[in-house]
Amino acid sequence: MAGHSKWANIQHRKSRVDAKRGKIFTRLAKEITVAARLGGGDPTGNPRLRQAVQEARANNMPNDNIERAVLKGTGELEGVSYEECLYEGYGPGGTALMVEAVTDNRNRTVAEIRHLFSRHGGNMGENGCVSWMFERRGFLAVDPETIEEEDFINLALELGADDLETEGGSFILFTAPENYHGIVEGLSERNLEISSKSLAMIPSNTVELDDDTKAKLQRLIEALEDHDDVQDVWANLAES
Repeated sequence: MAGHSKWANIQHRKSRVDAKRGKIFTRLAKEITVAARLGGGDPTGNPRLRQAVQEARANNMPNDNIERAVLKGTGELEGVSYEECLYEGYGPGGTALMVEAVTDNRNRTVAEIRHLFSRHGGNMGENGCVSWMFERRGFLAVDPETIEEEDFINLALELGADDLETEGGSFILFTAPENYHGIVEGLSERNLEISSKSLAMIPSNTVELDDDTKAKLQRLIEALEDHDDVQDVWANLAES
């Protein structure tokens, strides 16, 4: 399977150590608010909210912040109204980029994202210009020391995973987005350590870049990631 190697190279933001505590809390609060708005404020009946709250607590986000974000999402507390946006474009060397954002002002955010593309040698495209080459899939990596391979395969079938990989340093599960949160919980209930997980945008093809072009792309990705409204950045950069 090539999916894991692709994922490992495009999942840039989650592999970085984000030293900006405020940026992390802002991103998490937005996700909690959106999850509560879409699925209700009760985590027991809202898997997306439950995962967002767990991630917030894992990052030491204060409970008061979490509760306010939930109440804003359910409308019980006055606050801004967030919406999810997906931007597409091209980076240096013709790389395809997908930018996921949560914003309270779509016009402001699209203008600022377009400026960042232009400033760093890329250009923002129309909807659909590159999304056709990406597929959203859930990705979960489990420590192979915590479960036997045969048991892992049986568990993957039981939980409804779409695909799996048992070679390399981790056992990998791939799943449709709608099954992602259920599989996360299924693994956690069995006390299996999830070393990495994400709803990733997997490219169907990748491009190779020389070192100079790759450095330019890196600067564009970092600039996009540093934007307060951006949640994730995905690129179809090939494994080097």
